[in-house]
Parts: sequence; C-alpha cells; structure tokens
Amino acid sequence: MSKLKQYFIAGLLTILPIFLTLYLLFIVFRLIDNIIGRIINSYLKAEFGFSIPGLGFIMAILIILLTGFVVSRLLSKKMLPLIESWFLKLPGVRQVYPPIKQIIGFIFSNDKNVFKKVVLVEYPSKGIWSVGFMTNDGFREAQELTGQELVHVLIGSTPSPWSGFFVLVPKSAVKFLQMSAEEGIKLIVSGGILKPS
Repeated sequence: MSKLKQYFIAGLLTILPIFLTLYLLFIVFRLIDNIIGRIINSYLKAEFGFSIPGLGFIMAILIILLTGFVVSRLLSKKMLPLIESWFLKLPGVRQVYPPIKQIIGFIFSNDKNVFKKVVLVEYPSKGIWSVGFMTNDGFREAQELTGQELVHVLIGSTPSPWSGFFVLVPKSAVKFLQMSAEEGIKLIVSGGILKPS
C-alpha cells in the first residue's frame, strides 16, 4: 500500500505541473482568441456557415507583428511621442496608460535587475519578518521628511510576487539576504515550500 501511495505522489508531482501549465496556456489562448475571433467567426458563421477555431489568436499575433513593424520601420522617433501625447489627452487615459506601459515594458525588458536585492523587513508588525525585494532607494522628499535613509521594498504576495505591498523602510532596519532575485521569486510563488539552496 505504501508503494502505491509513493507511485501516486510521484505521478501527481509529475503530471500536475504539466497539466496546470497547459491549462493556463489554454486559458490565455481562449481569452485572446475570443477578443477578436468572436467577431470574425460570427461573420464567417453567418455568411458561410462555418467558423475557424484559433482564428482570433492568429489575427491577434498578426496585428501585434504589423504594429511592431509600423512602429519600428515607418514611424519616426519624433512621430511616436506625438501620437502618444495626443493619446494621453483623452479622458482617463493619463491615469491608466503610463503605469501599464511601464509594467509591460518591465515584463518584456531584458533588464530584470529591478529587484535589486532580496531583503527581510519587520512587516506587518515588530517581530514578524517578511521577505521582499528592494526595488529602489533615494526617495528624496520622503527622506527629508523622516530624516532617515529609506529604501523602497516590494513585499510580494503568494502566488504573485509582483502584487503585494510597497513600503518605505529605513535602510538600517533592512536585512539583506544572499539569495538571488530568482530564488526570492520562487520562495514567494511557492508560499515558502521551495527554499533557496
């Protein structure tokens, strides 16, 4: 019986990550496919009596490639900021567009050093330690008001280390860990199950 249990757990540990990865990829595929595919496929169904699964996904990829080509080859470096400044004048866009652009830029950037160090901070109260990422330092106005050297710390939440709490902590109260940012991300994503080597 113990052997069967061992085989079951070994099989589960092998199959579950593969299944969840494929399931998440399927959800993303369906989401992208539904955004454009619903319009095109409803037209095809009405006019020709058939629909093509995945057509919306293919169209989304083609639109992204075409936009990338136009931005890289046809629009000058002066023209793109003009279009962007016009777009920012639309109501409500200025509050939403810049942060989304920065986050997407970070996700697709080759420079992942935004998480400079993995740190320990006493948060949410004294005696309770949280793992976080030092993202920056030198917020002058906050340092002048507090009279302390502060560092920016993002305390990530499980399973997404990119969401959580942003806190300013005195540098003297921060304990710097030796682990890499990648190890810190794995630690937070796993809820502490995967310990750093």
